[in-house]
Amino acid sequence: MLLHVFVIVCAWMRVLQGIVEHCQLSTPCGMDVMLDGCVPRSSGLSSSSALVCCAAMSTARANCQQIEQVVIADVCAKCERYIGTMGGGMDQSICFLAEVGKAKLIEFNPLKATAITLPDSVSFVISNSLTEINKAAPSSQFNVRVVEGRAASQILAKNHGLEWRSFKKLKQVQDALGKSFDEMLELVKAEIQPGLYTRQQLQEKLEVSEEELLSVMLSPQTETVKSFNVYNRALHVFSEAQRVVKAAELQGNPDAAQAFGQLMTSSHQSCSELYKCSSVELDELTAICRNAGALGSRLTGAGWGGCAVSAVPSDKVDSFMAQVKQNYYAKLPERMARIDTALFATRPGSGAAYITV
Repeated sequence: MLLHVFVIVCAWMRVLQGIVEHCQLSTPCGMDVMLDGCVPRSSGLSSSSALVCCAAMSTARANCQQIEQVVIADVCAKCERYIGTMGGGMDQSICFLAEVGKAKLIEFNPLKATAITLPDSVSFVISNSLTEINKAAPSSQFNVRVVEGRAASQILAKNHGLEWRSFKKLKQVQDALGKSFDEMLELVKAEIQPGLYTRQQLQEKLEVSEEELLSVMLSPQTETVKSFNVYNRALHVFSEAQRVVKAAELQGNPDAAQAFGQLMTSSHQSCSELYKCSSVELDELTAICRNAGALGSRLTGAGWGGCAVSAVPSDKVDSFMAQVKQNYYAKLPERMARIDTALFATRPGSGAAYITV
């Protein structure tokens, strides 16, 4: 408990730093704060991002600062990186930009969120595998995946005569080359070797010293990692982005629910096989969910544990949850002890807001 409190205080201070820097506050005011929440930690449900966004909103309000939602989402994404997680801004963006009953197609540079109407006949069921991972830990594969994507972007950029040192993300390469997702997938297959790259091989591929490799590709969290599966990670990134676009295009399609579920299942398979961010428990849980009647099921959040989200016909939610309870949670007493918060149905809600009492 004391460690949990310490982590919360450290996170809050990092957010305070980010808001102070953004608003150029010379003398930020103090706050008396009572904090409560029910989002399970390390569950893939954005508990850390929820804390960061809450801290940012509170700090801004206490200092009489009005910040647009799009701007504060970007500030919060940067704040979370202070804690040691090399994530993007997806979680923070949806925390602020969510709408009731809508999915959001979120794009970056600049941040843009497009509302996508979801099928009325579908509900979403969250099921927690009850396994956890600390994404900010030095040994975390979360930060390794960021570097593997960066390595892929730099290899492709160098192959095509671009100023590769400035490339950090695969989307940047795609935009620079003006290629479709299918074309980028073919480039990956043609230009990046399957299997592992050692650090020495990356140095040779990019024609840099070890010191420069550390500077332009690696990070403090990954400087001791010896090998990287660049090929599989790049295949996942482009195919996953393609699935997102296909899902958005289903809006208004009479077969949207079934097709959306199939995309979710394909996404989980790619996460498990190519990105390697699933777990034995998540693979088991999503299979149970599909067998229980889900149109589709995939891990949510960073992976390596945490929750699965399943698209379920609204009229079958009760029977679905009963089967998942029996086939996953009832197997172990420690799972059943947490069933009340581990398995629940939901629909998209609104974003973060101030409530005056």
